[in-house]
Amino acid sequence: MWPGSPYPLGATFDGAGTNFALFSEVAEKVELALLHHDDTETRITLDEVDGHVWHAYLPGVAPGQRYGFRVHGPWDPSAGQRCDPSKLLLDPYGKSFHGDFSFGQALYSYDLNAEDLATGGVPPGVDSAGHTMSSVVINPYFAWDNDRAPRIPYHETIIYEAHVKGMTLTHPGVPDAIRGTYAALAHPVIIDHLKSLNVTALELMPCHQFLHDHRLLDLGLRNYWGYNTVGFFAPHYQYAATRHAGGAVAEFKLMVKGLHEAGIEVILDVVYNHTAEGDHLGPTINFRGIDNAAYYRLDEDQRLYKDYTGTGNSLNARNPHTLQLIMDSLRYWVTEMHVDGFRFDLASTLARELHDVDRLSAFFDLVQQDPVVSRVKLIAEPWDVGEGGYQVGNFPGLWTEWNGKYRDTVRDYWRGEPATLGEFASRLTGSSDLYEATGRRPSASINFVTAHDGFTMSDLVSYNEKHNLANGEDNRDGESHNRSWNCGVEGPTDDPRILELRGRQMRAMMATLMVSQGTPMISHGDEIGRTQLGNNNTYCQDSPLSWMDWSMRDTNADLLAFVRRATELRRNHPVFRRRRFFNGKPVHTADEIGDIAWLTRDGLEMTDGDWYSGFKSVTVFLNGAAIREPSHLGERVVDDSFLLCFNAHLAAIPVAMPDESYARQWTAALDTSAPDGFSDRMLGAGETFTLPGRSVLVWRKTG
Repeated sequence: MWPGSPYPLGATFDGAGTNFALFSEVAEKVELALLHHDDTETRITLDEVDGHVWHAYLPGVAPGQRYGFRVHGPWDPSAGQRCDPSKLLLDPYGKSFHGDFSFGQALYSYDLNAEDLATGGVPPGVDSAGHTMSSVVINPYFAWDNDRAPRIPYHETIIYEAHVKGMTLTHPGVPDAIRGTYAALAHPVIIDHLKSLNVTALELMPCHQFLHDHRLLDLGLRNYWGYNTVGFFAPHYQYAATRHAGGAVAEFKLMVKGLHEAGIEVILDVVYNHTAEGDHLGPTINFRGIDNAAYYRLDEDQRLYKDYTGTGNSLNARNPHTLQLIMDSLRYWVTEMHVDGFRFDLASTLARELHDVDRLSAFFDLVQQDPVVSRVKLIAEPWDVGEGGYQVGNFPGLWTEWNGKYRDTVRDYWRGEPATLGEFASRLTGSSDLYEATGRRPSASINFVTAHDGFTMSDLVSYNEKHNLANGEDNRDGESHNRSWNCGVEGPTDDPRILELRGRQMRAMMATLMVSQGTPMISHGDEIGRTQLGNNNTYCQDSPLSWMDWSMRDTNADLLAFVRRATELRRNHPVFRRRRFFNGKPVHTADEIGDIAWLTRDGLEMTDGDWYSGFKSVTVFLNGAAIREPSHLGERVVDDSFLLCFNAHLAAIPVAMPDESYARQWTAALDTSAPDGFSDRMLGAGETFTLPGRSVLVWRKTG
C-alpha cells in the first residue's frame, strides 16, 4: 500500500493500480474492504488523511475489483453522528456497482423490533456484507473516436422525455436480449422513431444507480421511476444488457455515442436533492454511515432530518464537501460520459441556504463559474414540497425551467375553463412575464402538457379523477387536481363521439405545444396514445401499465402521423421558435415592423375589452418577415407568416380571415380537426370559414 492521493475521490484506476479516497470529517478510522469471489473481504486501514479525506494507492488492484468502506467513529444521533462499522458502505464516488440489497436487520443501524432506537441507543452490530451492493473499480478508458456533442441551440430543440426500460421493453424491432436497456435506446428502430418525430434531445428519467424501496418490495412493487439514488456517478446497472461488473458504464457510453451520431442529445434527469437512505428509520447504505451531518440537512433535533423532498431527507447543499460531490458528479457525466445536459429534480431544494429558497445560493454560484457544467443544458424542476418551494421563473440566467404555469394554462384552456385567454396568450408567446426580466429568452420556458409525473396525454382527456389503487396507498398518492377532462365518460369507452372528441383534444394540445414559443417537451408514448388507465403516479409500476405498448402505433397511426406533421412544421419554420420575445409593436408600422397581432373571430385586431369578454377563441398572426435573427451564414432569416386559429368552444364558430394588409391568400398547414392533421384548404383575405370546436387550424401565407 502506497500513500496515494486525496483527489480524485473514489476509486481511480491508472493502468497499474487504483487510488482510493473517501471524505469523512467525523471518522476516527476508515477501512477499505476488498471483496473476493467467495464474498470474503480483506480489510485495509487507510492511514493517510488530508483535509478529512482518507486515502491510499494499491498497486495491482484492477478494474472489476469489488470494494466497500467501513467507517469507525461516533454513534451519537442526538449530535447528528451515525457511524456504524458493521455496515459495508458504498463509495459515494463509485463509478459502478454490483449485486443488490436484501432488506432485513443487516441494513439497519437500529433494532427493527424497537423503532424508537433509531433516534438513540446502540446499533445492533449486524454486518451488512452480503446484504448490500458493492462498489466496483472500472477501467475509465473508452474509444470515443470522433464523438461530438450535437450542441443544438435551445430554440431548435425538441425534447422527448423517456424511461430507459419503459420505452424499449416491448418494441418488436429491438432484439430480445437488449430490450429495456441502454443498448436498446441506441438501436436503429428507436433512433428512427425519434428522428421521425424531429426530436433533438432525449431526456432520460433517472439513470443514476438507485434502490428499490423496502416498502415497495414488500407490496410486490418496485421503484420504477428511479428517483431514489444511491450513487451519483454510476449508471443504473440493471438497465445494462451486459451485467458483468462495470459493463453498464461502457454500454451507457455506447448509447450516448450512437445517439450523438444521429444528432440527438442526451439529457439526464438527476436527483441531487435527496438519497435512498430515507429518514431516521431508513437503511445505512453509504452517506449516513460516512458523515451523516455533512451530507444531510438535519432538524433542530439532530436525530431527525429536514425533508423538503417528501422522501425523508434532503442533501445538505450548504456543506462544501456535499457541493463538491454534486459538482464532481456533474462534471464526470459531461467529461467522461459525454451527456449534453441535466434536468434537476426538485431543484428548489438545492437553492435552500437556511430555510428559504435563495436563487443566489452557493450551488448556483458554482454552476455559473464552472467551465464544464455551465456550458451544457441546465433544466430546473423549479419546485419542491417545502414552504415557498414553487419558484417558476426565479432561477438564474443560465437555467431553463419546466414551466408548470404553461402546463396548467394549456390544460385549463382546452378543457374550457373561463378567464384563461390572457394567461393563454402569455404562455403561447414564451412567458415573457416569467423570464424576460432576468435576461432570459423564450427558450428558458420548457413547455410541456404532460410528463412522467401525472396523466399521459390520452389519460388527460379520458379521466377526471386519478385511479391509483394499484399503488397500494388507497388512492391517496398522486395529484388530485389534474386539470383534466374525460370528455363525458370516465375511462375507456366505445362511443365514437367521445373517442373523436378525445382525439381532437389531444391533437389541439399537441399542436399548441408545437406552435408555442419556448422549448417543447413530449412525454414518451403520447404520440401513440399511451395510457396508464388513469394512474397519475406510476412511480412504482414496473409493468405494462407504465411501459410503452408499441402495438398502439397501428391502433393510433393517425395520431402518430399528426405529431410528426406538427413537429415538422415547427422544425421547418423559425417563426415558431424565435430566439427573442415579441416586440409587441403594431404589425403595420413604417419604422419597425411588428411581429405579432391578436385578432378576433371577425378578423379584426383585439381591443382591451376583448380580452375580458369571456372568449374561448382567438386568432394569432405571426409575422415571418419580422424575424431579426441572423442565420449561421450571417444572413437575416425571413420566414413565412402564419395565422393560428384556436377554438376552445365545444361548438364550431365562424372565423373571418384578416384583410389583404396581412395576406391575399392562405393555405392550411395543420388542421387538428383532421385525424392526421392534413388539410388542403385555401382561403383569400376576408373570407370566412368554420372552425370546428376544440380545434386549432394553422394557416400559412401563400400570397
